[in-house]
Amino acid sequence: MTWSAAERRANLSAFSRKYRLSHPAHVIHRLATRAVRERAERVFRGRLVEIGCGDKASTLVFGDLVRQHVGIDIPACYHDVSKVDVFATAARLPFKSGAFDCAYSGAVIEHLEDPQAMVSEAFRVLAPGGMAIFTAPQYFHLHEEPRDYFRFTKFGLAHLCRKAGFEIVELVPLSGFLVTFGMELGYWLRGVGRGPLKPFARLAVAANNVVLPLLDRGWFRREGFTWMNLVVARKPA
Repeated sequence: MTWSAAERRANLSAFSRKYRLSHPAHVIHRLATRAVRERAERVFRGRLVEIGCGDKASTLVFGDLVRQHVGIDIPACYHDVSKVDVFATAARLPFKSGAFDCAYSGAVIEHLEDPQAMVSEAFRVLAPGGMAIFTAPQYFHLHEEPRDYFRFTKFGLAHLCRKAGFEIVELVPLSGFLVTFGMELGYWLRGVGRGPLKPFARLAVAANNVVLPLLDRGWFRREGFTWMNLVVARKPA
């Protein structure tokens, strides 16, 4: 699949519009999209397996970089599964070893009973030299209950990858304290701001989404409070 520069911008813009300015996830969604796209441009090619693809909207982010994008999920997924290519569990992928050139799993690992099994299966189905991008939350409230089991520091995420056999290429916190704080404050305001308070809550969330990312940099940035970590890992050739 080949996109023109205009198509690429349009698709990324469409994906980013999932959360409006007044939504608590507005900033973190855009930061994660940008971070994944930048890494995918460097390491994705050939056949891609996405573990936990949901509605497979990520095609808008990196569909132009690969020859084939195979999305895996379970029928009981919380999202629209009409575009899932193969229904399977992350712990047992129905593919031969070495079948893919790259793998992706975005904010899925915390919902798995056995996170190590998913990372190990991703390693197995990658060809030697294959690349993987995984993201995992470090600070985030309960969501998609009751299937919400874990949170991961960058050290925990790296440990899972190395235990599976991966080499760590890059390990990146996607925010500092202020973005994490603004996101969680936004979700709290969304929960309590109902009835006549709803317009004020939406306005406060939008203001946070504008101001706090501008401050979450330089001396003020404290990445130990990141809401999410991203790892780029390689299967040894």
